Amino acid sequence: MTALDLGMLSVPVQQPRRRSRQVLVGDVPVGGGAPVSVQSMTTTLTADVDATLQQIAELTSAGCDIVRVAVPSQDDADALPVIARRSTIPVIADIHFQPRYVFAAIDAGCAAVRVNPGNIKKFDDKIREIAHAAEQARVPIRIGVNAGSLDARLLTKHGKATPEALVESALAFGILLAEGIGDTIRVSLTAPPVEEVKVGTQILSALGLRPRTLEIVSCPSCGRAQVDVYTLTTKIQAAFEDFPHPLRVAVMGCVVNGPGEAREADLGVSSGNGKGQIFVKGQIIKTVPEHQIVDTLLDEALKLTARHEART
Repeated sequence: MTALDLGMLSVPVQQPRRRSRQVLVGDVPVGGGAPVSVQSMTTTLTADVDATLQQIAELTSAGCDIVRVAVPSQDDADALPVIARRSTIPVIADIHFQPRYVFAAIDAGCAAVRVNPGNIKKFDDKIREIAHAAEQARVPIRIGVNAGSLDARLLTKHGKATPEALVESALAFGILLAEGIGDTIRVSLTAPPVEEVKVGTQILSALGLRPRTLEIVSCPSCGRAQVDVYTLTTKIQAAFEDFPHPLRVAVMGCVVNGPGEAREADLGVSSGNGKGQIFVKGQIIKTVPEHQIVDTLLDEALKLTARHEART
């Protein structure tokens, strides 16, 4: 996908990425200069194979590269072989409490396994066995630690969940961290997981780490607004839901900041008094009634991308 000319807009200059060792999560390279991958986690019961696979398909359509599934029970572990085989993207089994599920996930063909040393019983006694099984199957292990599940010994030692305690919790696999394995992103939201993927993708796009996607910039609204910005933005988002080209569309509700913001986008509208001024590449091209704003923006977006494709 070729990005459109943004005129005055520019992608921020990035510092060189830290060179890390690359691993494969299924067929997705992570680290070592590979593009930063986006991942999310299903919210279904993993044991419900059909529901889990449906959600994975939705995540894939939204741009997810890697997906995690929770494995808190034997029923969930039993579902892993089918899910791993039929998933459209690599599956990571998320394991807590029971080390036997780590081995079940490896045997099931999961692309990777996430473990939390702080809440797996007798984890220290299983490190060598887990590492050997993962090495034999060429399955990466992700070590995830957090303040909510530190080993009781570390809490006693440090008094609370300090940064030092978190780091020490991962030192069973410290060499992996020292090697710099990583370079993937998950945005955790209290929302459907597809929204996590959208936000993660937008972050990478804004940082210049992934090709631009459609971006809608809207004002928060205030007492000056002369249009229902929330409803208008929702309608524009719905109209552009499947738009395949990277554009920045500004949706503004008053004449104070609206014109300036709209000029900075590829397309924009500054609304007021039942009308909308339509901007294309910083220039006002027409004023339309409020009920025609959405259709007009979509029509101008199609024209803009058609002109761009004709030049390339």
